[in-house]
Amino acid sequence: MNPSLDRLTKVLRLEAQQGHKNNAIIGGLEKMLPFWEPEARRNLDAELVEKVAAFVRGYASLPPEARPSAIDEMLAALPAKPAAEAPRRPSPPRPAPQPVARPQPPAPAPTAPPPPENFSPSTQPEVAQPAHAAPAPAATAESPVTNYQPRGGAMHSPVTPLRHREPAPLPSAAPAALDASLTVLPGIGPKIAKTLERLGLNSLGDMLTYYPRRHDDYSQLKPINRLVYGEDVTVVGTVWEARVQKIKGGLASVLKVIVSDSTGTIECSWFNQPWLAENFKTGEQIVISGRVNQYLGRLVMQTPSWEPLDRQQLHTGRIVPVYSLTQGIRAKWLRERMDMVVRQWAPRVPDPLPALVRERAGLMDYPTALKQIHFPDDQKSLAAARLRLAFDEILRLQLSALRQRADWQSAPGRPLAADDEWIAARVASLPFPLTGAQQRVLADLRADLARPVPMTRLLQGDVGSGKTVLAALAAAIAHRNHAQSAIMAPTSILAEQHYRNISRLLNAGDVWRVTGDATPATRHSSPTVRLLQGSTPDSEKAEIYEGLRAGQIDIVIGTHALIEGPVEFANLGLVVVDEQHRFGVSQRSALRAKGRDYSPHLLVMTATPIPRTLALTLYGDLDLSVLDEMPPGRQPIETRIVYQNERERGYAFVRSQIAIGRQAYLICPLVEESDKIEAKAAVDEHARLQKHVFPDLRLGLLHGRMKPDEKEEAMGKFYRGELDILVSTSVVEVGVDVPNATVMLIEGANRFGLAQLHQFRGRVGRGEHASYCLLVSDQTGAGLAEGDERLKAVEASLDGFALAEKDLELRGPGEFLGTRQAGYGDLRLAKLSDLRLIELARREAQTLFAEDPNLEKPEHRLLAESVAGVGATGSGDVS
Repeated sequence: MNPSLDRLTKVLRLEAQQGHKNNAIIGGLEKMLPFWEPEARRNLDAELVEKVAAFVRGYASLPPEARPSAIDEMLAALPAKPAAEAPRRPSPPRPAPQPVARPQPPAPAPTAPPPPENFSPSTQPEVAQPAHAAPAPAATAESPVTNYQPRGGAMHSPVTPLRHREPAPLPSAAPAALDASLTVLPGIGPKIAKTLERLGLNSLGDMLTYYPRRHDDYSQLKPINRLVYGEDVTVVGTVWEARVQKIKGGLASVLKVIVSDSTGTIECSWFNQPWLAENFKTGEQIVISGRVNQYLGRLVMQTPSWEPLDRQQLHTGRIVPVYSLTQGIRAKWLRERMDMVVRQWAPRVPDPLPALVRERAGLMDYPTALKQIHFPDDQKSLAAARLRLAFDEILRLQLSALRQRADWQSAPGRPLAADDEWIAARVASLPFPLTGAQQRVLADLRADLARPVPMTRLLQGDVGSGKTVLAALAAAIAHRNHAQSAIMAPTSILAEQHYRNISRLLNAGDVWRVTGDATPATRHSSPTVRLLQGSTPDSEKAEIYEGLRAGQIDIVIGTHALIEGPVEFANLGLVVVDEQHRFGVSQRSALRAKGRDYSPHLLVMTATPIPRTLALTLYGDLDLSVLDEMPPGRQPIETRIVYQNERERGYAFVRSQIAIGRQAYLICPLVEESDKIEAKAAVDEHARLQKHVFPDLRLGLLHGRMKPDEKEEAMGKFYRGELDILVSTSVVEVGVDVPNATVMLIEGANRFGLAQLHQFRGRVGRGEHASYCLLVSDQTGAGLAEGDERLKAVEASLDGFALAEKDLELRGPGEFLGTRQAGYGDLRLAKLSDLRLIELARREAQTLFAEDPNLEKPEHRLLAESVAGVGATGSGDVS
C-alpha cells in the first residue's frame, strides 16, 4: 500500500478502536495534517488529499454519535489495496499463499524515495496506542521504527523516533548513529541544536551521558487529606475547576486549578501562564506532583508538574530526572527528548566492562545503568546506576594512571646509589637532626634512586615539615653519581628561597670528601647550584644554558623557565617539582622530557596535605611518601575566630605585635570571579587599611596581577623588615619564610577551604616567636552555622591531614586539584570522598592491568577505547 494511505488507514482504524474520542493522535486528528498532507500530495491524487484534509479538519466538530459512520465512510472512500496485496484466488499453476501470522511493515512505494540519512522524524505525528493493542513488530534493518511511544506519552508536540538500522545482536562498538546530530530528533532544528550546544549536547551520544543534576522523587502517592506541608508527593485527582485570575492591577495573572479526590481538595496555581487553562477540562483525571506549600492556612501546590492520568507518567508520579538547563530550553521539553533517546538507544550501547569484572564488583550492566540514571524505576535502581557509572569514571582514571606509570618506567633509568657511610656524613653535616618521618622518606628515596627504573614518587608534607632538605639530599645523591638535577618551583619567590636553602645545605665543605667504596664517577667537590628564572638577565641565562649543556652546573633551580627550549642538560638524572598541583601536566612532562639517554628520576612535592583516598585516585601513577611529623622547635600557632563585630579587636592585636617589633600578613577576601577583580579588591583593601586603620604603619601589597619584579620587590621588602604589614591575596599561600612574621589575619576566612586556610597559617610560626592566626568571618544569615563549623575545625586542629579529610568531606576535591589536572574535570558522578568506590575501582584496575597491561584482549577492546580518551584535554600525565 502507498505509505501515506497506509498511515492514514492505521490512524482511522485506531480512532475507531478507541471509541471515536478524537484521541488516536495526541491533540486530535487535525494534528496529523501538517505532517501527513505534504507527503500525501507527493504520492496521492490531489482531489483525494483535499477530501481527506476536509474530513480531518471537521472531525472534531462532529457529534459523537456521527463519528463512527463518518470514519467508516472515509475508510470506504480510500483506494483499494493494489492487486499485488489483494487476496489471491487459487489457480492451478500457483498454490494459494500461506496465511501470515502477523502483518509485516509494508515496503515503501517506488514513487516515494527512502529518506536521507539525516531525515528528521518530526515529519510524522505521534500515534496514541490503545491499552489492548498488541506490541508493534520489532524494527529490522529494512524497516524503520515508526511506532515509538515515549515513556509517559505526554509530549506537547507530535513526535516519532529516529530512523535507524538495528545494531548487530552483540555489538562490538557503539552504534554509529550516536554520533548523529541532534537535528535528527523531532522538534530540534539547527537553531535549537545551537542552543543545546551550550549544554555540551552535540550528538545523541552526548545526550546519553548528560546525566541529571538531581532527581525529584514524586513516586510517593497520597490522598489529599493526608498531605503534609513541605513534602514532595504525587496526587491523583479530578479537575473540579480551572480559572485565570488577574493580579497586580492586571499586570500579572495566576491560573488556579482545584483538584479533588474522594478525600478532599487542593488548589494548584501557576503564575503568568494563562494559556495552560485550556489544558484543564472539568471532570478530567490528572496526576500532579510537587511540593506541598501553605497559603493563608490552606495547603496548596505552586507550579506542580502535571499530566493526564490516562498516559504513562514521565513528569509526575515517579522519580523524575532534573537536568541542567540553559536559556531557551524548558525542563519538560528536554526531559521528553531525553526519554526518547534513552529508550531508543541505551539498550543498543555495548558494555565496555567485561562480564567477569561486573560480576566480581557486583555492578549493573551499562545499558541498564544508562536507563536507570535517567529514568530510575526506584531509589535502589538509581543508587545501583550511580555506583556503576561512577565506578567506570574512577576505573578509567586508575587504568590511565597505571598505564602512564608503566610507560614512564619502561624507559631505562640510571641507578643513583649512595653508601650508608656517605649518607651518614651528609646527614651529620646538616644544621639540624632529621625527624623519624624524614629518615623514613630518605630511605624510600635511596631505594628508588638505586634502581635502574625511573623513580616516580610523591612526597607530601605540611608546611615546615622538612621537604626541602630531602630534595637537597636527593640532589646530592645525583651529584655523587655525576648526574644533574632540576628543581622547579611555581613562583620566583619560592624558587629563590629554595636556591638559598639548598645552596646553604649542600655547601658544607669536607663532607664531599671521598669515603667508602667511592667510584671514579664520584664527585669530590660541592655541587654547583644556579638559579634560572624568567627575570634572569639574558647574559646570565646564556651562561647557565652553556653550563647545563657542558655538565658544569650540577643543580639548577627555577620556575617555568626550566622547560623553555634553550634549556638542555648533559646528563639529567633527577627532576624535583615543588607544589606540583600548581603546574599543568604538560609543563611537568616537558621538564621530564629533558633527559637524554636515560629517563630522569621524578620526585613531586606538595605542602597541601591530601587525604589518602584522594591521593590514591589523583596520583595512582606515583608512589606515596608522607611527612607526618614536624621538626622539633616549631612554635605552635594559636588560632582564633574573629566575627565581624570584633574586627577592630583583631586590628588592635596586629598593632600590638608590630609594636614589639613583629610583622603581620593580612589576606584579602577571596573573590572567585577573576584574578582581575580579586586584584582590584586587594588594591582597594590596601588603600582602606593604609588610610583609615594603619595610617602610621608601613603597608605593602601583593596580588596575582602584579608583574614578577613587582612581586619580588614587595616580598623582598617584607622579608628584609622594610614593611610592617603585607596585604595580599591568596598568592602568598606559597611564599618565602619570614621568621619575624607572627600574625596571619585572614579576612573573609569562611570563603576559603580548610586546606588553604591551613596553608596561610603555615606562613607564620617560622621563627622563635609565638605566632597567631586570626580567622575573620564575614558570614551572615543561613550560612553562618556551616561557616562556623568549618572555621572551628581550623581553630581546633593544627593537623593538616585531619583538616584535609574534613575539607574533602565539606567541599569536595576542588581544593586539591590543579586547574589543569588531566581527566578529573570530567568526573560527573564519582565522588572522590567515596573510599569504598575508590578502593573497589583501584583493585579492579590493578587486576585488569596485571592480566592485560595494554588491554589488548578482545573483551577489553571497548574498555581500552574509553581509557584512551581520559585526560585528552589535559595534555599529559596525571603526575
